[in-house]
Parts: sequence; C-alpha cells; structure tokens
Amino acid sequence: MRVTEKPRPSSGLTSRSSSSHPRTQRLSLLLPPSRRSHTASHHVGGHQDVTSTMTVSYTLKVAEARFGGFSGLLLRWRGSIYKLLYKEFLLFIALYALLSVTYRLLLTQEQKRVYAQVARYCNRSADLIPLSFVLGFYVTMVVNRWWAQYTSIPLPDQLMCVISATVHGVDQRGRLLRRTLIRYANLASVLVLRSVSTRVLKRFPTMEHVVDAGFMSQEERKKFESLKSDFNKYWIPCVWFTNLAAQARRDGRIRDDIALCLLLEELNKYRAKCSMLFHYDWISIPLVYTQVVTIAVYSFFALSLVGRQFVEPVAGAATPREPLEPGQAAGDLDMYVPLTTLLQFFFYAGWLKVAEQIINPFGEDDDDFETNQLIDRNLQVSLLSVDDMYQNLPPAEKDAYWDEDSAQPPYTVATVAESLRPSFLGSTFNLRMSDDPEQSLQVEASPGPARPVTAQTPLLGRFLGVGAPSPAISLRNFGRIRAPRTPHLVRFRAEEGGDIEAADRIEEEASGSGDETQEP
Repeated sequence: MRVTEKPRPSSGLTSRSSSSHPRTQRLSLLLPPSRRSHTASHHVGGHQDVTSTMTVSYTLKVAEARFGGFSGLLLRWRGSIYKLLYKEFLLFIALYALLSVTYRLLLTQEQKRVYAQVARYCNRSADLIPLSFVLGFYVTMVVNRWWAQYTSIPLPDQLMCVISATVHGVDQRGRLLRRTLIRYANLASVLVLRSVSTRVLKRFPTMEHVVDAGFMSQEERKKFESLKSDFNKYWIPCVWFTNLAAQARRDGRIRDDIALCLLLEELNKYRAKCSMLFHYDWISIPLVYTQVVTIAVYSFFALSLVGRQFVEPVAGAATPREPLEPGQAAGDLDMYVPLTTLLQFFFYAGWLKVAEQIINPFGEDDDDFETNQLIDRNLQVSLLSVDDMYQNLPPAEKDAYWDEDSAQPPYTVATVAESLRPSFLGSTFNLRMSDDPEQSLQVEASPGPARPVTAQTPLLGRFLGVGAPSPAISLRNFGRIRAPRTPHLVRFRAEEGGDIEAADRIEEEASGSGDETQEP
C-alpha cells in the first residue's frame, strides 16, 4: 500500500500564514491592512489560549441514557466543580486537621473537657442554620437569571431577513443601504457588550478599536462622540438605523409603509434585547441576599470545623458525656478523616460556587458566554444574508415527491425500525368503548325551569348574599333539591330512526328515579 506524505514547510512557525486558521482569516478582514499582519501573528501564537476558554459542552456525551453516563463527566477538569472548589476544600481540610492535632496532642484533660462542651454546642448550633432552604432558593434564582441573560443577547437573524426582504435594489445604492443597516445593528450589540462583558472590552478597549474592526467609520465616530450624554450611548446606532430606513422609504427602496413598519418592529425587538442586557448588568440580585447566603454557608462550616471533631470521653468521669452527634456513643470509631463532613462541604460550598460562577456570565470563566465568538458569528452571517444572498436564489425545481400522494423520506438501516412504529393519534384513540348499542344513542335534553337552590353556606352567605349555594353538595342532597321532573325531560329522536322501545324504557327509568328522589 502506497502512502503519499504531504510536503512539510521549509521553516517552522514562520511559514504558517494567517489563512491557515479560518477564524484568524475572518478577524483579519475586519482590520486595516496595516494591522492584519500583527493580528495574524498574534492569533497564531495565541490560538491555544483562545480555544482553552471556550464554553464547556458535553451535550453529545449525554445524548443517550446509559450505565455510567454521568460518571464519565466526573473525570473532567475544565468547567468542573473540582477546579472551582479545590482551594477552599484544601483550606477546610487544613483547618480541620489543625484543630484535630491541637485537641489530640496539645490540650490537657481539663482543656479537652471544655473543648468537648464547645464542640457539642457548635454542632447543635450548626443545625439551626436553614442552609438548604436559603442556598437552594438563591441558586434557583441565579440560574433563572443566568438563562434570561443569555436569551437577552441580541441576535440579528430576524432583522437581517426582514432587511433582505424589504430593502430593494441590486445596484450599489441598494447594497450600501442593506449593509449599512445591518452594520448599525451589529454596532449597537458591540457597544452594549463592551459595557457588560470583560472579554469584549478587552477586545475593543477604545472606540478606535471599534473603528479599526469595521463596525464604525471615522465620520460615524465623530458624530457619536459629538453627542454629549451622561448615559450609555449604545442606542445611537439604532436611531441611525431608523433615520436611514425612513430615507430608504422616501427614496422608494422600501416600497410601502407596511414593510417599513415591519422593519422598525424587528429593530425595536433587537434594541429591546440590548436594553435588557444593559439593565441586567445594572440591576443585580440584591446584595443583602448574596451576603446572607455567603454568611450562612461560611458560618455553617466554621461551626462544623469545631463541632464535627471527634471528642474522647473524659477520663475518670462517672457517667459518659453527651454524645457529640446523634447516635454517637463513647467508644465509637475514631475517624481521622471526617468523610461525611467533607462531602457536606463539597455539596454546599460547591452549590455556592455554582451561583458565584453564573451570577455574572459575561466574565472569563470556563462556562461564561462566548461573546466574542457571537460578535464574529453575527457580523458574518448578517452580511452574507443582506448582501451575497440578496436575490441569489437557486432555481425552483420540482421536489422528489411531486407525483406522490404522500411523502415518505427514506430511512437508513440504523433507523428503519422507527418507521414500523404506529403514529401517535391521541391518548383516547385506542380507548375501548362499551359494546352496548344503547350507550351510543343520541339523546337531547329539553329546556326546563330553573331549579330552586335551598342548600346554603352560612359563611359564604355573609359575603355572597342570602342565597349563596354551598360548594359541597352531596349526591343525595343534589337529588332531593332538584326541580320536579317534567313529563318530557328527555326526548328521544325517534323521527331520526331511533329505537322507540329504548326511548320508552329510558322514560320509565327516569320516572322511577324521580319518584325515589321525592320521598322524604
């Protein structure tokens, strides 16, 4: 077997160009030619650092429930609880070991007796802290806020489709209008992300970097900086967008007011997400709640450091002292490593660390949002949509199922068993009905006089009136208080082909039940 080996470059890293990495090539297109070479070499040298901060995704690993499915995730380091908690965990173990050695080797018998009393007191006091309730409610609120912030990140997908459909013109003017409109939208998202994300701010530390990246021109920067305001000015590109859209309507590039209204509605949705993202950064979870949760966790484990120590029975005592923990008596096994206490610290302190990591997902943690990649994706996709894909359609052809009554896509050998399963038609589709044909006969209830209501509830009668009905009427009382039966309460549709004998039998049963109801 002949193997063809690819030729190697004559020199090492110096022979690698900026086009060897697609992301580097995309980023270099956003910069002026004078800075492209520097940026390319920076990304080639720092490629490992960029990929090491990507969001940890394990969705494919848990696509199927199998034996030990989650166990394989326990061995990961990036984004794991071990990476977040190992410093605090080691500190807790060191303090616990220090107290244990001090108690066992340095204290006298009298000091040990006093220490045992203090340890029992700390152990009882730790149980009085409602740690599970306070911490669980706090983490739930933080997780909900975390997902709401992600859904508030502005994405131009809907807006770019509306721009491509409403702003017409294949000439340079039409192309310029579409690209400028979508660039203003991307500029607004960059400005608001600079205000909330440390990654984006490090990428665009000044407005000059935003201009060099191609999101803003020099004239637009002058206009932007000439507008004096004490507040964040991320909304200015949105106003430019509306003015440019109105000008396009006057020039006939937008053909009717309905299309203009649709375009502005999508812009308002986009601007609302920018505003919501800014306000999430402005209005945090109340500091007092974060402090309460932090103090609760730290105080619980501060008490546990002393209270969970193993205490020896006092020598020469007439009766054994009170056990340190429920079920612990004198002579129990002396565990040098408090396994259950360490597990408890791992769970509760890890829970607090989860909230600490995701309370602000716009930082530089392993699982924080990849805002820089979102900026790259949004700019590339939106420009392709409004420019290269404008009226660039494939020819319309008949589909593969043109002459077939029902379309049935083919299956592979791995999925053909799914085609044998019956379609779900509803939960009552296979319900077995009664075989008695009389149960399927259609009857019609005749309108009768209103039934007098005599059952009342005294408490409800004070608020709802004298004639307030009782909310709990038994079947027996329900039959007694109903109105007298009319002679033709049930009329059977004999004129439609019904069974007359069945109708007579129903009438007799109804008359018999009415006589029984009227008995005292």
